[in-house]
Amino acid sequence: MDNSWIVAMQEELDQFIANDVWELVPQPRNMTIIGTKWVFRNKLDENGIVSQNKARLVAQGYNQQEGINYDKTYALVARLESIRILLAYACALNFKLFQMEVKSAFLNDFINEEVYVAQPPGFIDFEKPDHVYKLKKALYDLKQAPKAWYNRLKAFLIRHKYKMGMVDNTLFTKKKSSNLVIIQIYVDDIVFGSTCQDMCDEFAKIMYDEFEMSMMGELNFFLGLQIKQMEYGIFFNQSKYIKEMLKRFGLEESKPMKTPMSFDTRLSKDEECESVDRPSIEA
Repeated sequence: MDNSWIVAMQEELDQFIANDVWELVPQPRNMTIIGTKWVFRNKLDENGIVSQNKARLVAQGYNQQEGINYDKTYALVARLESIRILLAYACALNFKLFQMEVKSAFLNDFINEEVYVAQPPGFIDFEKPDHVYKLKKALYDLKQAPKAWYNRLKAFLIRHKYKMGMVDNTLFTKKKSSNLVIIQIYVDDIVFGSTCQDMCDEFAKIMYDEFEMSMMGELNFFLGLQIKQMEYGIFFNQSKYIKEMLKRFGLEESKPMKTPMSFDTRLSKDEECESVDRPSIEA
């Protein structure tokens, strides 16, 4: 295995220690021990270039038993329409949107259930190989983890006088005089902006004080949208996604056409070509 992935795995486990996620204990009797596995991925920037190698230790949550290892699992997620409205609002009031990410977000959330997981592959304690970890906080892919994280962040923001949206409960706002700060949550990604820069700075500070954050600066890539914030407007496209689809279906050499379609374009059936593979398109 490439050394960069080993470093990424160690960084992930360092987050477990920093957040006091678990403790190594003798394996209890009559308790389901949930397996763990490593998931590796390349984090890409808005141009599709690898910016970071990430290793994440996840629980094999399919082993959990409802009512024993977890209770409620539902967690709210921002809708794409909400993001578009936020972009339009920022454009109308002429303020910048910023983006930040909570590192290992799910590791911040206490869980009520008694949950035990196996030691991570490749990182077994040689002195206690038969021990297991008792979780104090949520682990990725535990069924209750998303809800636990949302409740943790919601309670934190409300405690700091941010008001939750009535329609979209992942949207939070705070007013000071005539100024407003808007915060949109999508799991561990947070988009925010304000008519007053001091309110942005205030929000960033309380987040950094409470959680380990990575500040990503101005919003330029979110939920598959490439975003450009200019003095005369906010523009977004999905050119990265389009390129991926062209590559997937072998159409990289196709000629581009204007959108909306050119007024003089005429389409006719190509009698010589084979039919398009419909199942692969629908997939």
